[in-house]
Amino acid sequence: MTNKLLIGFWRTMVGVPPVLWEKQIERMRHKVKKSTRFMSSEHRLVHHYVVRELPRVGKPIPVERVAQGLALGVEQTIEILKELEERLTFLYRNEQGQVLWAYPVTVEKTPHRITFGSGERLYAA
Repeated sequence: MTNKLLIGFWRTMVGVPPVLWEKQIERMRHKVKKSTRFMSSEHRLVHHYVVRELPRVGKPIPVERVAQGLALGVEQTIEILKELEERLTFLYRNEQGQVLWAYPVTVEKTPHRITFGSGERLYAA
């Protein structure tokens, strides 16, 4: 597979020269790396867990379920969720502390629907 970037203009797809987009990808890679530097392995575990569970459960996920599912303490899980939420990138909780969305999925209604290969349906964050 070749690396190509196409852009659509009305009914026509036009190739964009790699020199115009490769540097931007490299800049974004560094930006993402920098913005995720704070994440420990536990942060990643929590984020991946809620991303996997939201489609299965289809409703907000309580802190206790996350803690139990990952064999972490409730207080540690609360702190990790708080840190992830403060970054305004990875997840959002309701007033009860339940996870409503974890990028890229949400249980809140949005115009964007996702259907997984396993048949689960959910909204995109």
